[in-house]
Amino acid sequence: MPDITWNQLTWDGPSHWLTGGEEWSTAWGGSEAQWFGSILPRIHRFVPAGRILEIAPGFGRWTKYLLAAAKVDYFGVDLSEECIKHCRHIFDDARNATFEQNDGLSLEMVPDASVDFVFSFDSLVHVERNVMESYIPQIVRKLTPKGIAFIHHSNWLQAGQVDKNNHSRGESVSARVVQDLVGVHHGVVLLQEMLNWGDTHLIDCFSIFGRSDSYSECVTEIIQNPRFMEEASIIRDVLSPYARLPIGV
Repeated sequence: MPDITWNQLTWDGPSHWLTGGEEWSTAWGGSEAQWFGSILPRIHRFVPAGRILEIAPGFGRWTKYLLAAAKVDYFGVDLSEECIKHCRHIFDDARNATFEQNDGLSLEMVPDASVDFVFSFDSLVHVERNVMESYIPQIVRKLTPKGIAFIHHSNWLQAGQVDKNNHSRGESVSARVVQDLVGVHHGVVLLQEMLNWGDTHLIDCFSIFGRSDSYSECVTEIIQNPRFMEEASIIRDVLSPYARLPIGV
C-alpha cells in the first residue's frame, strides 16, 4: 500500500523522472495528446478559471496547460521537494505561479474560499484513505461558492478481486469512499467516472465535486467506463500525430 513515506521516497527519486513524466503518457502518444484528447474534454466546462490549485503537479506535465488557463493565478502543492524545485525552475517566468511543498496532508497554505478550480491527475491514485480524509474537507473549504474540483483517485477498494496492485493504487480508497467524504464535509459529487487504467478492472476514478451550498440540487452521475484504455489507444494512433506537427505562426 502506498503510504506518505512511499510517495515521498518514490517521487523525490530522480530515476522516476527520466523524461519529466512523459513516461506515464506513452499509452496516449504523449502528454499533449493525452491533455487535449482525454483530460480537457472532461474539464472544459471549468477552465479557464480565476485561481487554479493543482495538487501534486510532479514535474509539471499538466501545469503548463493549467497556467495558461489561470486567469488570476495558479498554486501548485506537492509532497516532493524535488518536484517543487523543478517546477519553480521551469516555470520561473510565470508571474502568476506559486509552488509550495507540503507534508502530503495539508493545504493550509491556500486561503479558504479562494480557489475556482482544483485539479489533480495521475497523482492521488497513489494515496490511501487517510490522505483523502485529510485533503477532501480542505478542498471543499478552499473552493469558491461556484468552484469545482476534479480529482483522479484510486477505486481499488470497489474494483473487485484484482490479482496484483501493479500500479501502486491506494487500496483503501474507492469512488464510494470519496463520495461519502465529500458529502460529510459539506460538498456534493456531481459526477464519478470509474475506469480501467492499464488493467481490465475499474481501478481508478475521476470525481468532480463542489460545495453543497451551491450544488445541492445536483444528482450524482455515475459512469462505469471499462473502455478507457481503448480511448487511450485511439488518441495515440489517431490524435497524437497532430501533436507532432510544427506550430504555425
